[in-house]
Amino acid sequence: MQDFIVIGGGMAGLSAAARLSELGRVTVLEQEEALGYHASGRSAAMFAETYGPAPVVALSRASAAFHRAAGCLSPRGFLLLGGTGEDAAFTQEMAELGLEEISAAEACAMVPVLHPDRITRAAWHADPQDLDADLLLQGFAREARANGAVIRTRVPVTATSRSAQGWQVTAGGELFEARQLVNAAGAWADQVARLAGVAPIGLQPKRRSMARLPAPGGHDVTGWPMFMGPGESWYAKPDAGKLLVSPAEADPAEPHDAFADDMVLAEGLARYEAYVSEPVTRVEHNWAGLRSFVRDGALVLGPEPDQPDFIWCAAQGGYGIQTAPAAAQLLADLVAGRAPDLEAATVTALTPGRLR
Repeated sequence: MQDFIVIGGGMAGLSAAARLSELGRVTVLEQEEALGYHASGRSAAMFAETYGPAPVVALSRASAAFHRAAGCLSPRGFLLLGGTGEDAAFTQEMAELGLEEISAAEACAMVPVLHPDRITRAAWHADPQDLDADLLLQGFAREARANGAVIRTRVPVTATSRSAQGWQVTAGGELFEARQLVNAAGAWADQVARLAGVAPIGLQPKRRSMARLPAPGGHDVTGWPMFMGPGESWYAKPDAGKLLVSPAEADPAEPHDAFADDMVLAEGLARYEAYVSEPVTRVEHNWAGLRSFVRDGALVLGPEPDQPDFIWCAAQGGYGIQTAPAAAQLLADLVAGRAPDLEAATVTALTPGRLR
């Protein structure tokens, strides 16, 4: 008998396992053959403290010290661009993200392929950083294992039921038992809840696609910032000497092994091309992931109000990697009955009771 079964071996599940393994015996069940197979392994992974609604910003700020100590961050910076007719969206986003306006010429100096005749406004912030998602994910897995946690892959959950001592979970043809059940199943979290007889939280997975391009014009892109059009209509980010470009779509989808929609990807690349002087001539690779949200856009963390042995770690949206350290700590604090370090209003805005 374990103390915790964690369903899901992505960033949510492994960070939760690392913290909960300090409180008791943990088993992690992952349906895929690799950890972080879905959204956690398909993210552009930036750390930007001001990105997201207020409860997410609070989690990100509370995670910063952990990321620095773990060596997960490296300099990148962020550049917002605007073209003709985009002043209103540009101004709003510049304010929301706390950016400083710079000249178009300064922006073109940072990213030499920007078309100087098409950039009417630009804004910049040096603080956003690259976040090494795999380093973070594997670090949580090592920490959990060091505390005695068992992490199993290729064990899809097919049934969940109550037992006299807590929960029985059938996964990969095996029976697992624990006193408490942690739902960290990503896009599948509402499905897991239904299996357990718990009301869903209204989770909506949304697809986001990505293309990897050769370095435009043969440039060394290493020192370029992440750059984006207003309204998050597209973004581009250097990665291992290449350039990642996303349409930044948020198209509702059912839980599945996501793949890029060719038309959506083409439209996004066209929006990117409108800002640059180098056309897209080749896409080396493309993929998609599912970012899952509830109605208010914040994470759902902690015990189900009327079933406290069922614990949510879900709805990470596009923020799950950068918030993982603080989110997992909050989860463990709530399970252990400890007072969290976060403000009470923030905790309320993250716990599942707000949705009931």
